[in-house]
Amino acid sequence: MVIRCCLTLVSLAVVAAPLPAQSEAELRQYFEGKRVTLKMAMPGTEEGVDVYPGTDRPLDYPRYANRLKDHGTAIRAGDDAMITKIRVKSKHVEFQLDGGGYGTMSDETSSTVSVEAAPKSNREKNLEAELKREKDSVRRRELKEELDDLKSARERENARNRAEVADAEEQKKQNIRQRRLEGGSRFNVRYRERLPDAVLTPRGLEEELAEYVTFPSLPVNTVVAARADRRVGPEDLGTAPSARTNLPRKGMTIREVEEQLGDPVQSSERAEGELRVVTRTYRLGDGLVTAEFVEDVLFRYSMISN
Repeated sequence: MVIRCCLTLVSLAVVAAPLPAQSEAELRQYFEGKRVTLKMAMPGTEEGVDVYPGTDRPLDYPRYANRLKDHGTAIRAGDDAMITKIRVKSKHVEFQLDGGGYGTMSDETSSTVSVEAAPKSNREKNLEAELKREKDSVRRRELKEELDDLKSARERENARNRAEVADAEEQKKQNIRQRRLEGGSRFNVRYRERLPDAVLTPRGLEEELAEYVTFPSLPVNTVVAARADRRVGPEDLGTAPSARTNLPRKGMTIREVEEQLGDPVQSSERAEGELRVVTRTYRLGDGLVTAEFVEDVLFRYSMISN
């Protein structure tokens, strides 16, 4: 009787728990094909952006900046993108945009072009053998001159081949860079333990990404404004529309920010591991904008109104 009751309770628990396959089907049906607006620049790689909700550091900005620097920007902040695929894994959810990012198994990522060195001709091999046997100095000199001419011709052919290989590799690099910019990107919503039930629902997943993505169905500040560690962003400011228009966007370079805001009134630098973090303050209207850059890429800013 006790065993039967235990089995019944286990069965009920299994039924009550959300099944990943069912949750993935629900998420895919709800999200795939919809368009969203990005609040941050997205790197052109299948590695995408890793988000760790509920932690002290939900987004590793230095790693994010490195991916932007290494792979370029596939989707810019403020751009619309289509949700092309949702995948539910054991500890994370893939939120793929405009193709999910370049670099998956079917994508070519190597720019290496191989070419074999020009082989020795039969004549060159015969001359080498004959030179070893020849004793006459005059004849040896003749053989060596002919052999040197053949070696020089072979080396010139190898040099031409190396130049062609270098051109071909550069062309492949350019093709790969262009494909990265056209291949989309993704968010990886990661958890240390199993996926919480909330993220396996459309509303829950939207809330986890609300700081980085604007969903048509989710008010801008539903969850974002509730996070105490969040910096003030353009969507939170009570400034006039003209002032909001002049605010920078994550993913902009220092040069782009200063073309928009002008010269900084204050600047400082600090090191975070091997990365250089630059903090610059700009005057905007009656307030100040403080921007932080990693490897010359804007990853965070805040504004203080006077």
